[in-house]
Amino acid sequence: MPFQHSQPPHGHIQQQQQHQQGPYQPQPTVAHAHQPDYAAWGIDGTTAQLGMQLGHSAVAAGQDYVQRNFGTVFPAATQVKHHFNVSNSYVMRKLRVLLFPWTHKPWARKIRRSEHGQSEWQTPREDINCPDLYIPVMAIVTYIILTALHSGINNKFFRPQILGESASRATLVVLLDFAFVKLGCYFLNINDSSQVVDVFAYGGYKFVGVIVTITAGFLGLKGPLCLLVFVYAFLANAFFLLRSLRSMVLPDPSISIATNPNPTTTATVNPAQRRRRITFLFLEAVCQIVYMGALVRI
Repeated sequence: MPFQHSQPPHGHIQQQQQHQQGPYQPQPTVAHAHQPDYAAWGIDGTTAQLGMQLGHSAVAAGQDYVQRNFGTVFPAATQVKHHFNVSNSYVMRKLRVLLFPWTHKPWARKIRRSEHGQSEWQTPREDINCPDLYIPVMAIVTYIILTALHSGINNKFFRPQILGESASRATLVVLLDFAFVKLGCYFLNINDSSQVVDVFAYGGYKFVGVIVTITAGFLGLKGPLCLLVFVYAFLANAFFLLRSLRSMVLPDPSISIATNPNPTTTATVNPAQRRRRITFLFLEAVCQIVYMGALVRI
């Protein structure tokens, strides 16, 4: 039998091939490969990079200016998301508070500590007294649908224009209510930590009483009975606003200090200012009969 040489192991062959290929050559990085060639456009590279840095600085300064000056007028997405954090149990309990506010207590909102150690309001899911946007938005949509249904039943045909008319009426009422509250806060020097979304939410709760009144008309209630339902819905909404907006118009100093980063806005309210603010609060409650009366006339 002839002598057979054994084959060298596979790893030994790979080591020999690596030694033959020479030392490792570093590859260019991806960032360097995709770096724009300013020289091809006749622009100096250093000047172009300086211009890019100035542009980024200008954009950052503009974002900071908008946030500082318009952050309270145009709420961020996180604030809107906070007001949509609801549950089924919260919606049912909130509707009961809106329709029967006389039996509800306490009315003070709850505070929690954030991940950064700052004090903030609890979400609607955790606090029944926290304003939300889910119920107002759903109530406005329901109001528009009921208005179209009422028009179709009475006129025997459906007009698509009624949807736009009812939506415009609802939007106008909400904006007027919002403007009245914000102007009152401005002239009375009410600097509170409430957000713009809170005022819109409180203004949208009136549609729950409006829906109850319109539904009573669908059920056949006419004349004094339907008027009685409307008066009850108005009184319930007015009482709810009196108790809910009180924390904004006449804030508790201890709660204001905990939730307001600016200590200058928590000054003590003197008796004259307190009387004017209470008068403004009652005017806001009385104005609801005008808003709701305009909405139920469909």
